[in-house]
Amino acid sequence: MSEAETLKARLAREIALTGPMTVADYVTRCLHDPKGGYYASRPDLGARGDFITAPLVSQMFGELIGLWAVETWNRLGAPERFRLVEVGPGDGTLMSDALRAARLVPGFLEACDLILIEPSAPLRDLQARALADADLSPRWVRSLTAIETDAPVILIANEVLDCMPARQFVRTDGGWAERRIGVTDEGDLMFGLTAISGGFQKPDFEIAPGGILEISDQQAVFGRDLGLLMKAASGAALLIDYGRARPEAGDTLQALRRHQKVDPLATPGEADLTQWADFPLVLEAAVRTGADVTGSLPQGEFLRRLGIEARAEALKAGRPAASGVIARQLDRLTGDDQMGTLFKAAAIFAPRSLVVPGWDA
Repeated sequence: MSEAETLKARLAREIALTGPMTVADYVTRCLHDPKGGYYASRPDLGARGDFITAPLVSQMFGELIGLWAVETWNRLGAPERFRLVEVGPGDGTLMSDALRAARLVPGFLEACDLILIEPSAPLRDLQARALADADLSPRWVRSLTAIETDAPVILIANEVLDCMPARQFVRTDGGWAERRIGVTDEGDLMFGLTAISGGFQKPDFEIAPGGILEISDQQAVFGRDLGLLMKAASGAALLIDYGRARPEAGDTLQALRRHQKVDPLATPGEADLTQWADFPLVLEAAVRTGADVTGSLPQGEFLRRLGIEARAEALKAGRPAASGVIARQLDRLTGDDQMGTLFKAAAIFAPRSLVVPGWDA
């Protein structure tokens, strides 16, 4: 019996004994269960894997994020010591590209303490290999609360929020119910509705019967902790993810395997499960701590403001034979029908006087 089958069997037994499982708890187990979770045992990123992220589309993405960090450091007064933090660094490509671009600015790397936050042991190994020859040696910590606040913090979180799951609530003709995962007599997993047991507040916008509302406590806590960190240390946290820029209904749970959507209940642990980032929820949680936030920008607009088009032209000039590939990479990152609109960027920062690069206007 495979690990994935073992995870499915364990989940089915647990549900049979304790009752239906929330969508958020199910996704967390599928991703992080120590014995069979996707990230704990078999993360597979890249064109030949299950999914691809922006840093793997093109070096331009990581390079521009590196230059964003450098400019943020400059606007903080170029402190002699600061912490560069990446949450969920994937296979290390983004940070590797970012540090290479940052070499162009004297003093930045010398002042930098590089910290990575990564719960997955297989991914930590990939990150260590990717950064083995980098100018800085990273250290890994388990959470935001482990980051010291005696120096400014510049933080990057690309495609992190979508890994923080949400509970799902359904508007029925008779009121609200929670969507949970149960088990059939045959041992298969299934969706069903249960009475709400807490942690739910009716939305202040209308949802038609049958509509699904997603509420992510994990994303809210992450926004709160980022706000507290920025207030205590000063600096800026850049969030880039696919998700909603305004409160709205919708079932966004999806499972990806070999770049194809699959049934999220069929093979727990074998596919990457995600839900949309809820930018309004995250930013509101940060504001409650006293931190400041930007609005959210479409990724395409954000990257254009950072100069991605000029960078693409420079790469084409240096590698004329690759011009077509670079043009396609640019479109993948910025096109409205690609990652340019669905993906958003936003920042949480302190002090209020800081103007975060990309939001200058």
